[in-house]
Amino acid sequence: MILRIRSKEGMQRVSCDSGDLFGTVVEKILSHLSPSVNPATITVGSQESTANEPIAGLVYRSVADLGLNHGDIVFVKYQEKEGEQPKEAASVNINTTENVKASIAPPAKELQLDQELEKEEGLIPRKKSSLCRHGDNGMCEYCSPLPPWDKQYHEDRNIKHISFHSHLKQLNESTNKATGGSYIAPLSQPDFRINKRCINGHEPWPRGICSKCQPSAITLQQQNFRMVDHVEFQKSALINEFIECWRYTGTQRFGYMYGTYQRYDATPLGVKAVVEAIYEPPQHDEQDGLTMDMEQVKEEMSKVDQLAETFGLFPVGLIFTDLNDCGAGDGSVFCKRHKDSFFLSSLEVSMAARHQLSHPNVSKFSEQGHYSSKFVTCVISGNLQNEIDIASYQVSTSAEALVDADMITGSTHPSMAFINETTSERYVPEIFYMKRNEYGLTIKENAKPAFPVDYLLLSLTHGFPLESSERKPLFATTADFPWANRQAMGLSQDHHELKRYLYGAATSGDFKELQSKLSNFHLLLYLHSLEVLSPSEWLLLVDAVKTDEDEKLFELISTPGWQTLVMILQES
Repeated sequence: MILRIRSKEGMQRVSCDSGDLFGTVVEKILSHLSPSVNPATITVGSQESTANEPIAGLVYRSVADLGLNHGDIVFVKYQEKEGEQPKEAASVNINTTENVKASIAPPAKELQLDQELEKEEGLIPRKKSSLCRHGDNGMCEYCSPLPPWDKQYHEDRNIKHISFHSHLKQLNESTNKATGGSYIAPLSQPDFRINKRCINGHEPWPRGICSKCQPSAITLQQQNFRMVDHVEFQKSALINEFIECWRYTGTQRFGYMYGTYQRYDATPLGVKAVVEAIYEPPQHDEQDGLTMDMEQVKEEMSKVDQLAETFGLFPVGLIFTDLNDCGAGDGSVFCKRHKDSFFLSSLEVSMAARHQLSHPNVSKFSEQGHYSSKFVTCVISGNLQNEIDIASYQVSTSAEALVDADMITGSTHPSMAFINETTSERYVPEIFYMKRNEYGLTIKENAKPAFPVDYLLLSLTHGFPLESSERKPLFATTADFPWANRQAMGLSQDHHELKRYLYGAATSGDFKELQSKLSNFHLLLYLHSLEVLSPSEWLLLVDAVKTDEDEKLFELISTPGWQTLVMILQES
């Protein structure tokens, strides 16, 4: 059923079922409203003059219980937050007979890049061909622009997946007519979890179940679009320095990539992840894997995230090595990942899905206010020529939903994902996948007890900027100063390393050399941990690195905090 929502921002439409809780409807309403809305002030009603009922007492009542039918109008009133919207999501405390508290958070802001691509048509131009029978100013079916999702265009250029915004425009064209006065969100994040709050006249799972609360049968197919099309590493030295740890110790390494998302012109309405830096969290490396204390990692990465944000960077993906030397003495490595073995193991697919779930992509075109993720996964391993190479992937929205519902687990066979059994905590419906048999026919196969993880994978391209590119890397150097958490290599970040790296440039008076030394992500992290510079002096350092201006650098070295830092270096 469809409910019409009337507010001062206009008329919107949200889809729901009569058995849905009104709280889920409120979440969909919030996805259509401005981020500045204060959820605690939202009131609703059947008429504009009587829209004074707070949502706090309604969120756990069903749509049918409130007397709402298909096509009804719900009037919504609210107040906007004063000043700048806080980073922490606002919440509404809802008192029920069970003293349950629920939190309703407004959606975060969309990326500026998404807002720009949404406004573009992305049409693919075509030149006049020999089949055209018109003048230079005319147009016909042989030379008119193609839509950005045109299948033949992508096949001719060997592009496996269309871009997210091409997919979005294709869906929106079929969902919302250009002349229509109403709007239906074309996207909806898959959710395979059973509804334990079903009020359809039975006890909650596992004591009762009905067709409304249980997830439908799942059919897995290759996803035809990807959220990110390309991964661009700003410098090849960035990858070389990351691999250096394996070269020294023979053990594997894991890191988080920081950067931004930008346009990618090789595909219509494409998006690329531009990697500016890699940070390696605390980890215990081994020859065939690694282990981490996730609580320690989360605590440390939250601090790194805050610091990276001052430079306009945020986590765009993860990267890890899977390298084994061939022993030939020429730097060759074993090729373990190929079409006859696996590309990402089932455990790695689950890891990628969890990271994507924790970094949702905000989209106003989704019923939930977010859809999938732009977080990417890169693995450094041996290719078919026994050379060190990079492979980039994402997992599908179905993979995210399966992991979120705890339906799949890694298996001893890396290319197969094991399907969990139904328990009192989860309900696992029938799962199928489509495949071609030996006769070339597409058939539906039962996925239990395990299925190939290739149905959950999306491959991305990767590379480095062209030499003609005018855009410079944000950080000039990646080596010389030790990376964090590399004690296994005999390296540590301390005052002696800081003096060796920075003291000469800090006292020489050569601004160009000092600027180059300061433009190092790992040095900046260590300087920030020393807490020598005041907040205003730190922002001055950030501006000096970002703008590469001598005036900013001269202003920085004149501050008391910088003079204190130089004194510390002298005494080290």
